[in-house]
Amino acid sequence: MAAPQRAVSVIVAATSRGGIGKDGALPWHLPQDMAHFKRVTTAAREGAPQAANAVIMGRKTWESIPEKFRPLAGRINVVLTKAAGDAAAAAPYPEGVLLAPSVAAAVERLGARDDLGEIFVIGGQAAYQEAVGMPNCVRIFLTRIGKDIECDAFFPAIDDSKFKAAHVSETHSKDEIPYDFVVYERAGGADAAVEALLKQPSPALAAAGGAGRFSHEEYQYLDAIREIIEKGITMDDRTGVGTRSMFGKQMRFHLQKSFPLLTTKRVFWRGVVEELLWFVKGDTNGKHLSDKGIKIWDGNGSREFLDKRGLSHREEGDLGPVYGFQWRHFGAKYVDMHTDYAGQGVDQLAECIRKIKEDPTDRRILLSAWNPADLGQMALPPCHMFCQFY
Repeated sequence: MAAPQRAVSVIVAATSRGGIGKDGALPWHLPQDMAHFKRVTTAAREGAPQAANAVIMGRKTWESIPEKFRPLAGRINVVLTKAAGDAAAAAPYPEGVLLAPSVAAAVERLGARDDLGEIFVIGGQAAYQEAVGMPNCVRIFLTRIGKDIECDAFFPAIDDSKFKAAHVSETHSKDEIPYDFVVYERAGGADAAVEALLKQPSPALAAAGGAGRFSHEEYQYLDAIREIIEKGITMDDRTGVGTRSMFGKQMRFHLQKSFPLLTTKRVFWRGVVEELLWFVKGDTNGKHLSDKGIKIWDGNGSREFLDKRGLSHREEGDLGPVYGFQWRHFGAKYVDMHTDYAGQGVDQLAECIRKIKEDPTDRRILLSAWNPADLGQMALPPCHMFCQFY
């Protein structure tokens, strides 16, 4: 069936589990997201300021908007209600607010207007469910909330065979809630009607940053993985599993506003932090991590693994002069995980911090975990062996 001529977009903020609300309200307060919502839903075609966009919402979404902001200014407000045909049902709503029994009916009614810009579905759960299933739903403006917050209303899972990411912003953060702005566009393929809708000028898309822009630094990682899969060299390794790799890939991350944490897979954040703190302390006792439920070094500190490495004299859990030891005591003679190494070797980490504070333009702010003299004593030679602060 051919898609109707009016394109429909959805705009939503949701957690990784699809959570969009709790007890009829947003369970987060992100002023920049609210500004993004207003900017996108009010964007008008140049030279046609009289054309207003429409926002379609369920009754509960309408009621969740503070009364002083209802109806949403500068937009045609449409509220979904099964009693849309009943004159009495319109009584509680301000003049100019339209009623419709469904998203499809609302779009059909709006289609007859010559003062219409773009159409947005703004909630709630049932309205979103209907909208994303419509063939003329061509865009999803999604604010991805990077924190697992309790919700009782949910956005449907985005079908990646039907929608493709066309824009990803940089990551923002407020009150320890990371978030970014993503635009998904319907994959038109052979459907000429959908392709025609996608080609229609969209001030909202421009207001959201435009298509084809992927600002998130994580795309460096994703692009590298894609290239390695497609063009990488396969080699044998010590595990017998084998590796696929490329030489000399580089990634750069700006640390002033955010931490380069992957969002495309679930990351054990507590484990990341605990291991980093373990490194910072110069600790080499894997049991200190294991006792906190961080098991990532257990295999390398096991009796069997140490024996295979020729370290049978080493106590189980003693990983040797690995990352943290090299960061804090580079060049010191390693004895065991119980020895106090205070004042021994070069404290590279402290020197990096000093230079960043006192001489930030120094081109030699370097940290190395690769110490050839100690490799044979390590349970595992360093994979992440070198970094430079610029």
